[in-house]
Amino acid sequence: MKKHVIYKLSAAAFLMFSLQSCFVAREYKRPEMPVEAYFRTDKLPQDSLSLAAVPWKELFTDSKLIEYIEKGLSNNIDIRIAMQQIEAANAYYKQARAAYFPALNGGLQVSQQQLAKNSQSGSVFSGSITQYELSASASWEADIWGRIKSSERASLASYLQTTAAHKAVKTQLIANIASVYYQLLALDEQQRITERTIATREKSLETTKALKEAGYVTEVGVQQTAAQLYSARALLVDTRKNIKLLENTMSILLGDSPHDIERGTLSEQQITQEINTGFPVQLFRSRPDVMAAEYQLINAFELTNVAKSSFYPSLRISASGGFQSIEIEKLLSVNSLFASTVGSLTQPIFNGRRIRSQYEAAQAQEQQAYLNFKRALLNAGREVSDALYSYKAAEERISLKAEEFEAYNKAAVYSEELLNNGMANYLEVLTAQENALYSQIDLINARFNKLNSVVELYRALGGGWQ
Repeated sequence: MKKHVIYKLSAAAFLMFSLQSCFVAREYKRPEMPVEAYFRTDKLPQDSLSLAAVPWKELFTDSKLIEYIEKGLSNNIDIRIAMQQIEAANAYYKQARAAYFPALNGGLQVSQQQLAKNSQSGSVFSGSITQYELSASASWEADIWGRIKSSERASLASYLQTTAAHKAVKTQLIANIASVYYQLLALDEQQRITERTIATREKSLETTKALKEAGYVTEVGVQQTAAQLYSARALLVDTRKNIKLLENTMSILLGDSPHDIERGTLSEQQITQEINTGFPVQLFRSRPDVMAAEYQLINAFELTNVAKSSFYPSLRISASGGFQSIEIEKLLSVNSLFASTVGSLTQPIFNGRRIRSQYEAAQAQEQQAYLNFKRALLNAGREVSDALYSYKAAEERISLKAEEFEAYNKAAVYSEELLNNGMANYLEVLTAQENALYSQIDLINARFNKLNSVVELYRALGGGWQ
């Protein structure tokens, strides 16, 4: 008899190991991607040190900007939502880890049964039977095919994806705050220039009226000068409006209701760090959205393992025991003890194609996650290239716009002197003044674009979350 049992157990063990050889959970390996080709730039990286490794407190030198970034990281609504997503994913990961341990349940039950007098039990017992039961049950599933292990790894990947998403929100928030702050400084500078221009044009209007009285210009010249003044005043209205709107935007980024934003000046802003991109492969570990996309791929990969394991048998062992008595006084008696143990091996046979459909859907979702990962990496490379070209273009544009403004400014001064001496047309003066104003505004925008391109490059490389 004992030999017969041993043979059965040996045969069962052999069968399980034979089936296990048919399915072993795959180990994840990062897909091969030619990331070295993802940067399109004339300046090939020669140093592994990336701008992303620079702490944001060292990149930005304006004390007010640093203060706003610190406040935003503490109060921003998106940051706080991302933290709650991390908490939820962590809870599911803990649940997946607990699947290795047996499930244990306890219960207290009181049942009453009214017996029919003509029934088999009623002929022996009369009236009703009350039974008391205090029991506990446990069940445990053997992780033969790695289903539980794969589920744990999938949950871990999901948790790490939320932490990477939090880093991405943090990086984006820092970039948004810095960009809005620099834009406010540029608008402040435009407002100061426009106010000075208005004061100058008010004097020019008085001068033009005097020249008309002297017969040097006509009423047309007076009206053209007045129109130029009104144009500058309208520009000032738009600039002030844009400042208020950006202050409201900054307030929301800081997690506050709209309020005034204290700030420095555009001329005070300096970026002293080297503009290095590092090597493209560093995007895997520095760019949060790329990391999140890869964790999503790992999650889908492991869930495909889980779906495939459903084709194979599951081994479950369950046990229950406790006390059972029809008299509550004797419930905890030795004679009231009961126990049972069950071992089950279940193999799916026909289930309406449910398991195969789940497996095929898991494969499709894994492929979708791979494509999302590839797209995230391609997009990251494009954004780095865009920021590099924008930075280079802004540097060249600043130099050209400075020379352009200098030329227009001299032309405005010379033409006004010539007009006062009756040697120039009023239209030449108006054109020179208008060109000088908008050239100076373009110069301010070029300076803002240079600062903003550094911010964009910092974000594109994955800086700010470290």
